[in-house]
Amino acid sequence: MTGPLQGIKVLDLSWILSGPFCTMILGDQGAEVIKVERPGVGDGSRGTGPFVPYRDVPGHGDGQESAYFMSINRNKKSVTINLADSRGVGLFLQLVEQVDVVVENFTPGTMERLGIGYSVLNKRNPRIVYCGISGFGKSGRYANRPALDVIVQAMGGIMSITGEPGRGPVRVGASVGDIIAGLFAANGIVSALYERESSGKGQMLDLSMLDCQVATLENAFSRYFATNEIPTPLGTRHPSATPFQAFATLDGWIVVAIFGGNQTQWPLFCAAIEHLELIDDVRFQTSWDRTQHIDILEPIISEAMRKKTTQEWQDELLMQEIPCGPVNSIDQVATDPQIADREMLVTRPHTRVGEWTYINTPIRLSRTPGGIKTQAPDLGEHTQTVLEQFLGMKSEEIVRLQEYGVL
Repeated sequence: MTGPLQGIKVLDLSWILSGPFCTMILGDQGAEVIKVERPGVGDGSRGTGPFVPYRDVPGHGDGQESAYFMSINRNKKSVTINLADSRGVGLFLQLVEQVDVVVENFTPGTMERLGIGYSVLNKRNPRIVYCGISGFGKSGRYANRPALDVIVQAMGGIMSITGEPGRGPVRVGASVGDIIAGLFAANGIVSALYERESSGKGQMLDLSMLDCQVATLENAFSRYFATNEIPTPLGTRHPSATPFQAFATLDGWIVVAIFGGNQTQWPLFCAAIEHLELIDDVRFQTSWDRTQHIDILEPIISEAMRKKTTQEWQDELLMQEIPCGPVNSIDQVATDPQIADREMLVTRPHTRVGEWTYINTPIRLSRTPGGIKTQAPDLGEHTQTVLEQFLGMKSEEIVRLQEYGVL
């Protein structure tokens, strides 16, 4: 597997999640990602648990690997460079001349203080695509404020509409502040690379995690602008469609989703729950009508759904082509046959922990597929290889720089 981005070279200065998630996507699609880390320290996620222990590994002895780090740093090479040392900066700038993309997710101004801001890199390589991911972007009154996922979820509004009515704000279970920023960043980078094919020039991508959160709440904002009503938490319900939520069953939970103008599914659903009187009730004729009368309708449906198991409801509703599905726990997803059919969980050998199961790329290209090729790198594992390959350095010179603390 090579992937559609084969030949694209990326210098990845990012750490923790938003940037590494972006570069993981690029690496999965064939880009050569060189992760530049601080000597002796590395990406902060290397020290984030839970950890997978290993024993008696040649060259490593006893140790442990961060599951967090392994999950999002596959298909990358690790190079250690001390960017606080002028010699390290010099090496980094030489590498910039050889690559296509630079990704960082520091607080704005950090790269400039290190002497490797976009204006410097662009002079060394006018074709460079530079992506800076930060909490609030490089402009605006919040630009210099630090931000992590939960801060962005809070400030972007998604926490205010997540959870049960009348309860406190709830963080979305996944780190959507970071992950969505990583997705938009990868999209922006590929867009800039495509444009470079015609212009011959690189450019800077200024990506704000807060901007990305706002962009994903298009429905909440459109409803607010249309009605002047502030959206609030609805649990699992949809604000405009009914039934479109999770219901308790005899042995678990199931989600039923009848959306929009589909006028055939509602009568079939009413028959399935044995409430034919609801079909012709003027209050429930359209999805919007049903949403306006949810306080009346929800208890009726909830009572009916508790009479059968989740599997029994699936068998019955899917026979009628009514969209539905179980509310799975993570262990149930891990053993779901559809996930296996799609090879979304892939176990690969790992030189230190024996083997590791990765979440596969969901991007399935028919002719140039990407995929998982290499495990997450050990800190500085590829320093010598990369410096020899990209800069033509001799091994004795590399050893000397290591002794000086540059690498």
